[in-house]
Amino acid sequence: MQITIQRIYEDSQKSGYRALVDRLWPRGISKAKADLAGWWKDLAPSPDLRKWFDHDEDKWGEFRKKYLHELSQSKEMAREHLADVSEETLILLYGAKSECNNHARVLKEYLEKLL
Repeated sequence: MQITIQRIYEDSQKSGYRALVDRLWPRGISKAKADLAGWWKDLAPSPDLRKWFDHDEDKWGEFRKKYLHELSQSKEMAREHLADVSEETLILLYGAKSECNNHARVLKEYLEKLL
């Protein structure tokens, strides 16, 4: 399985299993436009971690470490979600503005190790 990440606000011609990985629904996106196969909010950063990070690039290293720790506590849930993917490509969708410092990158790395 190939895993890619994409900002949900970008138009894409990619086909695959589309999973939103944010805890909160992205502003301005209808459910029809999102065209999701799944909403994996249980694998998103906890509300406390998300609020602490607040997209502060100076906190990125520490955020990544804390988020990986949270994910390690949800390993079975992650495996269950991966088992639901019926496509060759898994597209992790996120709403953050930063393409570099966002949790979807960390989640992608984590899921690739589980495979």
